[in-house]
Amino acid sequence: MKKPRLLFVNVAIFLITGLIALFIVPYEAFTHGFDSFEIIACIVLIYFSGMSITAGYHRLWSHKAYEANPVVRVVLSIGGAMALQNSILHWCSDHRIHHKHVDNNESDPYSAKMGFWYSHIGWMLREYQVDRYSDYSNCRDLQKDKVVMWQHRHYLAIMLSANFGVPILLGWLNNDIWGMLLLAGVFRLVVVHHVTFFINSLAHIWGRQPYTDKNSARDNDILAFFTFGEGYHNFHHIFEYDYRNGIRWWQFDPSKWLIRGLSFLGLARNLRRCPEERIEKARLVMQLQRSKIRIASLANGEEIMQKLQDEYELLVQRMTEYYAAKKRMMELKKQDLKRSYEKLELHHRYKELKLNLALQKEKWLKLNQLVCLPLMVEEN
Repeated sequence: MKKPRLLFVNVAIFLITGLIALFIVPYEAFTHGFDSFEIIACIVLIYFSGMSITAGYHRLWSHKAYEANPVVRVVLSIGGAMALQNSILHWCSDHRIHHKHVDNNESDPYSAKMGFWYSHIGWMLREYQVDRYSDYSNCRDLQKDKVVMWQHRHYLAIMLSANFGVPILLGWLNNDIWGMLLLAGVFRLVVVHHVTFFINSLAHIWGRQPYTDKNSARDNDILAFFTFGEGYHNFHHIFEYDYRNGIRWWQFDPSKWLIRGLSFLGLARNLRRCPEERIEKARLVMQLQRSKIRIASLANGEEIMQKLQDEYELLVQRMTEYYAAKKRMMELKKQDLKRSYEKLELHHRYKELKLNLALQKEKWLKLNQLVCLPLMVEEN
């Protein structure tokens, strides 16, 4: 079968930046070295541009996992352009198709079933999706977003300004433009490219599947560390609208922490979370499924299987009862809180009215004194 034609611009970008990162950056480090300012700038920009993809392109725009202040959205759109992974509109369109047709080699833009190379970078080197280059029908909501459309229309200018302007400015401030361009510019870009590409490739190949085996997505703590929290990919593919990927407090998910932090500052709102009951039941189904496979080969497997099924059903029943009670308890707490708030509000209102009455009485008495004073003079 004849392969689609190469996208020479993409090939050139990946090849040139990759060679610079592999050979010229180490040569510069060995001959001239990089100072602490350049190293810190590189790390900060890696996280800024990388998390603009994970917290911005991915969780904010692709999945609507939360809402963000316009200033935050503009900043994330600039950081996303700095990551050089196309516009928000184009990226989200591809990603939504990926979720809808995951592992379908005909429809999934970066299907892991096509192999590591294809899902990691190969799908961007040829015109595999030429028929969809300008079809954004699955992103009509994003086409109403002014920030998204501003970035889409001016993507090239924003991308060039962010990738060259920011390192040049930082280099000028540090009296070493060339060193900053190499480290915080090119090297940073290559690192961000490949750690985010790992989400499409390794996160569908390497790891565990605690929530579902209906697709190839995996949870992997090591990948989570290198992909700004996106390594908990098995969870994400079944609960895609949750603003978290790592749901435990100890799981490394800086994108989740950023979103949560923004909400504390009033810059993000409506953070969506999947109900705990659904998460636990998904995990339970997978545990039952794996246990059945192990039991099937045992001599008394049928007897154990029945007992296991009975215990599973009882556990599901207990779980349903528990979460129903928990939900009711939370509702009652909210009602009590509301009543307490109303009572407190009434108490403050009462004190305010009492003070106003006292002040009004004082004014009245003073006025009466002023009115009565001339009458007393006349009587005398």
